[in-house]
This record gives sequence, C-alpha cells and structure tokens, in this order.
Amino acid sequence: MRKKIIGFLAAGLVLAAPVMAQETSQPTEPAYNCDFQPSSEVGPGKYGRMSTPVTSKFKLAIGGFVRLDYAYNSVNFGKSGSLSPGSGAIPKAGSTAGNQEQSIFTARQSRLWLKASGPTFLGAKTSALIEVDFYGDPSYANEGPEVRMRHAYATLDWPKTQVLFGQTWDTFGPMAANTIDFRQGSSFGSPNNPRVPQIRVTQSVDLSQDNALKLVLALQDPNQDDNNNTMTTGFYSNNVGSAVNVAGRIMWESKALGGGPGFWGLSLKPLTAGVFGLFGSQKATNLGVGVGDKSVDSWGAGFYTFVPILKSKDGMSRAMTMSLEGQAYMAANMSFSSATSINFVGASTDPKAARAYGFGAQLNFFPTQDLGVSAGYLRRNAYKYSDYSNVSNFQKYNTLIFANVSYDLNAAIRVAAEYEYFNTHYGNPAIGASTTTNSDAGSGSANVIRCALFYFF
Repeated sequence: MRKKIIGFLAAGLVLAAPVMAQETSQPTEPAYNCDFQPSSEVGPGKYGRMSTPVTSKFKLAIGGFVRLDYAYNSVNFGKSGSLSPGSGAIPKAGSTAGNQEQSIFTARQSRLWLKASGPTFLGAKTSALIEVDFYGDPSYANEGPEVRMRHAYATLDWPKTQVLFGQTWDTFGPMAANTIDFRQGSSFGSPNNPRVPQIRVTQSVDLSQDNALKLVLALQDPNQDDNNNTMTTGFYSNNVGSAVNVAGRIMWESKALGGGPGFWGLSLKPLTAGVFGLFGSQKATNLGVGVGDKSVDSWGAGFYTFVPILKSKDGMSRAMTMSLEGQAYMAANMSFSSATSINFVGASTDPKAARAYGFGAQLNFFPTQDLGVSAGYLRRNAYKYSDYSNVSNFQKYNTLIFANVSYDLNAAIRVAAEYEYFNTHYGNPAIGASTTTNSDAGSGSANVIRCALFYFF
C-alpha cells in the first residue's frame, strides 16, 4: 500500500511539473497558446496575449497614438470635414454648403510609427523611421479608413552633421500652427505641408558656447507637377520637363533664453530666428498652336522666429513656460503646399505663376506641466489682385483665428478642445477693359468647435 501511495504521488508530481513551472514563470498571468484550446479570444478576462516582445536585427522602437476627434462645423466642409479645408476655400454665405452644418466623429487620425537604430557608418549613428496614419482617401467612410504613409526616412547623424533621405516634411515653412486641427493652418499662412521625397543635409556651426547656426539644404521632389496635372482649369495641364526643387534654411539658435514649449508642448525649443526658401522650375506645354513650351518657376522665401518668453526652470519641465512663434513668406506657384491658393494666372497661351504672401503668429503657454493653452492668428493673401484678371472667384485672402486648451490626465491620456474661426474673401475679374482692380465676389466664414481624446504609446 505504501509503495502504491508513493507511486501515485510521484506520478502526480510528474504531471503537475509543467503546471508548476508555468505558474513559477508567470505567477499572475495564465499563458494561453493561440494554437490550442482554450482559444485566446475567449480566454477568461483576456484578449490574447497583448504584451509580446518586438524583435529586429537592429534595436526597434514602436509608438504612436490612438486619437478620437469630434468636430462641429457651422458650414459643410464636405468629405474631409473632420479637418479644415486644404484649399482654404470656405463655403460662401448663402450657398448650399454655407447653409449646412456638420457634426463628425472620426478616429482616422490615429498614428503608428516604427523606429530602428542600426549600426554606425563612418562614425555616424544611423536610424530610420516609418510612420502611418489612417486618413488615406477622404472619400472613404470612417468605417473603412485607408493607411497613408506620412514619413519614411533614414538618417546618418554625426556630432554636427545630419544626412536624411526618404519622405518627410517639406523644408519650406518651418512653422506649424499649434492647432488640434491636423491642417495646422497650412492654407491660412502656415504652409507646412506636404510631406515629400527628398535628400537633406543639415550642418550645425557653433558660434559660441550658447549660439549656433543651423544650415539646411535639400533636393526635393517637384511636387507641383502632380498638383498641376490634376488641376481643373484645363489649359494648364500636361506640365512636363521639371527640375527638382531646391529648398533650404539658415537658422540662428541660442540658449540665451532657455527653452520654451514647441508644437503641442511635446518638446522644448531654444530661441531661433532665420530665413527659408524654395526654388523649382517646370515647363508648361500644349499652350496653343505655334506657342510652344514655357518655363514657369516655383519659388518662395520667408522669415521665421521662435522666442521662449518664459523658459523651463530645469530644461525638462514645461510648467510656467511660454513661447511666441511667428512666420512671414512670399511665394509663387506653390499651391502644392498651400503657400498660394492656385498655380497659374494669365492667358492660356502665356501662363505665369500665381503669387501670394502669408504671415502668422501664435502663443503657447503651459501654466502647469499638464495644462496647455494656445492661441494664434494667420493670414494668406493673393498678391496683386490684377494678376487674377482671368480667374473667377479667386481667393483674395484667407484668415484663421484659433484658441485651444489641452490637459494630460497621465503620461498616456490627453484631452483637448479647440475653437477656430475661418474667413475667406473672394474676387472676380474687373468689368470692362481695366484689370487693375477686381470686384468683390462675396465671402465665407466658419465657426469650428473641435474636441479630441489621445492615448499616446
């Protein structure tokens, strides 16, 4: 009998060994194997194993955020109504869209990124980043979002030099309006879009212990080609023979005033001032019998500044920090970045670049580490209205006034609310032979209330 009892105990210990080992390695979490029963989807209190290691041949980081937006628009912005219009065109008062309202929920602006840190090359640290959101084609329903590549670039970083290649923000226009609205004022004086394929070199030159120059030079895809090929005015289509765009910045940075809150308060920035610009050229074809081709330039230049008014007390905390950011520019044939509202003006046989200027300023204030407040004013204005003598309902000027507040509930969850006021004035060609003035063609304005929930990871 004793031998039988000992035998039963030994057998029980052998059968229990895997369970004991499992409980020892994971004492607080049952390990569900998705290949066997019970199915991980119906495991009690679980939805599979949500925490598993991510591996690559290089060091890999993953991040992004889940975002839910609600927008109320006092006019109808159409299928992309969760954002302000990329064209800058606000529906006119009394129009069908101007008499309609919108109320929209969307999670399409959620974002996911992967960053890899690889081996060194000639003393440089190497890394790469890929980032996507789910905005894609705005004509798709919210229930059927489409993945969209936002950034895909690699960098080689030496102590004072960086080489970047891939797709990221256009070098032109450093300022992005600090809005919850993902358009970030791009059509209203802050042309910070689009993201373009490019190769960029950034060189830092120390002037003193606290002061440096940052020089940026980039060769970029001539994205005005796609913009012009798809425009609807007809006689300016079929543009070919373009050269790459050349863009650059010269910025002075100083630690003299410490650091102030940057975009969304996600980083601290030093005192900065400098200039930026872009140049490209293309040929417009099919201008008419016997006319031939004509080269049309794309260009822009501007000034940018960032001033920490209240600096961080320790270089990390944003409590009681404030910054002032401003920008002004002049541009031609740059509707691809919303620096101008259209591409060309003039006769169909003699097109020339449409010109516009823009400016804006904004304050960003964090009274506490978790509470942020922003407000700003921006404007884009067509230059020399008489140039638009053949364009009906052209956008004379566009303005944006915004104010928002955000609060971080913890390290992951942020809540935010925003008010935006948009206004667009339109013009028509002058009546008669004179093209020095333009008649008014009405205006459109919109009040937008926006709320957002973020979960950063």
